[in-house]
Amino acid sequence: MIKRMIILQRGEQMGKTKVAVTIDAVAIIKIDRLVERRVFANRSQAIEEALYEKIERIEHRRLAEECAKLDPVEERQLAEEGMTGEIETWPEY
Repeated sequence: MIKRMIILQRGEQMGKTKVAVTIDAVAIIKIDRLVERRVFANRSQAIEEALYEKIERIEHRRLAEECAKLDPVEERQLAEEGMTGEIETWPEY
């Protein structure tokens, strides 16, 4: 199980909030089977982890979409901008 928490400014952990949701019966059956097989401790843990995984995929996809908009040639030029002459002064490893 992956533990996730939101850290507040003062180092406090954000607590959990109870919510009511409507879930398809087939999904509940599948979740219950995972709980029975001890993949998850309970339904809440299974649903919470599934939500986090989905959120991470969405955030990763958004990052990938933004990166795809970048021009590699232009990015290299920007990265190397101002480095001419500096490279010779770097120590060898």
